[in-house]
Amino acid sequence: MTEQALTARFGKVAVLMGGPSAEREISLLSGNAVLKALVEMGVDAYGFDVNDASVLGELQKQGINRVFIALHGRWGEDGVMQGALEVLGLPYTGSGVLGSAIAMEKGRCKLMWMGAGLPTPAFQFLHEKKDLDLAEANIGFPMAVKPSREGSSLGVGKANNHDELVQFWHKARQLDDIVLAEKWITGTELTVAILDGRALPVIKLEAEGEFYDFDAKYVSDETAYICPCGLASELEIEVQELAVRAFELASCSGWGRVDILLDKDQRPYLLEVNTVPGMTSHSLVPMAAKESGLDFNQLVLRILETADV
Repeated sequence: MTEQALTARFGKVAVLMGGPSAEREISLLSGNAVLKALVEMGVDAYGFDVNDASVLGELQKQGINRVFIALHGRWGEDGVMQGALEVLGLPYTGSGVLGSAIAMEKGRCKLMWMGAGLPTPAFQFLHEKKDLDLAEANIGFPMAVKPSREGSSLGVGKANNHDELVQFWHKARQLDDIVLAEKWITGTELTVAILDGRALPVIKLEAEGEFYDFDAKYVSDETAYICPCGLASELEIEVQELAVRAFELASCSGWGRVDILLDKDQRPYLLEVNTVPGMTSHSLVPMAAKESGLDFNQLVLRILETADV
């Protein structure tokens, strides 16, 4: 597509990045990578570091026609920015207000999956100290303790006993007042990228530590990303179909990523949905897209195309 055709198709494009969440630095990496790709392809694109609501006036002032959301975490990925853009009448990438809000709150999303009969690890909300006792009784050790509305594995810990449960609960509460404890499932970590209603090839993750944490995602060069994932074809299809169903049930759309655990008996369990996955050098969606025949620039353009009104 020529530069003129791209301008006619998309108009002026804003790439929103940064933001006030705990994932700000990762968002800046993602946003700048997306912006670079769009500019290289000839799209009339501009970057916006979103620090406060004044960006909305800037989008109008600059005559922006379409928005690529590269904001990770709360305020940018939880439906707030999506709602503001809808008020402005600007089409944007990724899930809408409802899907963004549901996916961002892991506990409520898991409740929806459970109600629909989809497999997800047992969990307990940890609102106060008595809930820790309930988690011990109902879930048992080990368990994952995590903020319900954070991404990039921020604040996540593996509790093997009561003291660690208390420790990780306090740590998670520093990031979010909604904390959950989740049954720890030892097995294979998988992730499934979703693009325009279709599941891309499954990626298997092998981290040095006990799980795919922040360092494994963004710092370590020792994390192994295996794609093709090596699963039997029937099992890979089952995992992909489960991911698409979970994504759609949470009212998500456009593009995203579903994280899944495969236990020792090869049974899949849904962990969470990411509605604005990372687009950095260590990111997973670009890896899956490459396996399906899309390079980074082509992937970015395909995502932008999903932002039609």
